[in-house]
Amino acid sequence: MADQNEVKRLEKLAYTMRKQLIQLCCAYPGPVHIGGDLSMTDVLIALFHHGMKVNPLDIQDPNRDRFLLSKGHGAVCMYIAMALRGFFDFDKILETYGQVDSAYGMHPCKVQLPGVECSSGSLGQGLAMAVGMAISARHRGEGHRVFCMMGDGETCEGEIWEAAQTASSYHLGNLVGLVDRNKQFMTSYDGDFINLEPYADKWIAFGWRVIEVDGHDMNALVDVIDALPDSGDDKPTLLLCHTVKGKGVSFMEKNVGWHAGSLCEEDSKCALNDIESEYARNEGVE
Repeated sequence: MADQNEVKRLEKLAYTMRKQLIQLCCAYPGPVHIGGDLSMTDVLIALFHHGMKVNPLDIQDPNRDRFLLSKGHGAVCMYIAMALRGFFDFDKILETYGQVDSAYGMHPCKVQLPGVECSSGSLGQGLAMAVGMAISARHRGEGHRVFCMMGDGETCEGEIWEAAQTASSYHLGNLVGLVDRNKQFMTSYDGDFINLEPYADKWIAFGWRVIEVDGHDMNALVDVIDALPDSGDDKPTLLLCHTVKGKGVSFMEKNVGWHAGSLCEEDSKCALNDIESEYARNEGVE
C-alpha cells in the first residue's frame, strides 16, 4: 500500500506541473502540445519523483535508470518533471522554450540538454532505442531499468511492434514500457479510422507482462511502480496508463482541437481555475 504522505507529495508536484504547463502555453507565442502533456503529467511525476533511480547532480551515473520519451512532442511535460526534480530551472524553460539554439526545443535533444537520454520526435522509434539500451545493460551486467514512454497513437507504427517482439525474445525484464492511453490521435479518436483494441491483448501476445492502471490515480501509480518485477526478471513489462487528453482543463479534455495550441490570457485564467478547483476537490479543502 502506497505511503499516503508520499502520494500527497506527488499529487502536489503534479498540480504544480499542470500550472506551469498552462503558464508556458500562455507565454509561448506558438502551439504547445498541451493536450498530451496534461494526459501524462501524473505518470511522469510518479516516475521522476518516485519510481526512477536518478540523481540530477550525477547525470552520468552508470547505475541510473534511463528514461526515453518516444512521444517526443510531449517534451514540455518531461522538461518540467525534470525541472521539479532539480535537473534545471523552470524559469529557463519559460524564457527560452522553442527558440533557436534553446536547450528546450519542441522535441528533446540530448546534445542540447544534458540529462536527456535520447533525442526523439519521429514517432515509433523510442521503444527500439530502449530495447538496445536494455540489451546493452544486460551484456554489461548492470541492474538499472530502462523506461520508455509511448503515445497510443504512435503504436500504430510497425517499428514499435518489431521492438516489442525483440524485447520479449531477449527476455528484457529490465525494460518497462509505458503507454499514454488517452485514446486520441492528432486529429481523430481511436476507432474513428484505426482501431487499436484489443490493445492489452496485443502486447500480451507479443510476450509482455501488461499492467493496466488509471494514469491519473497517484495512489495506484505508486503501487504499480513499487510492485514492478526485479530488473533481472525474464519478461518486459508494459504499464498501460489509462488517461484523459487535456486532463484537468474542462475545455481541453477529450477535445481533438487541443492536441496542440496556445492560450490567450483569458483562457489561461479559466484553465488555471479548473486545475486549482480539481486539486482542491481532491485534497478535500473546498
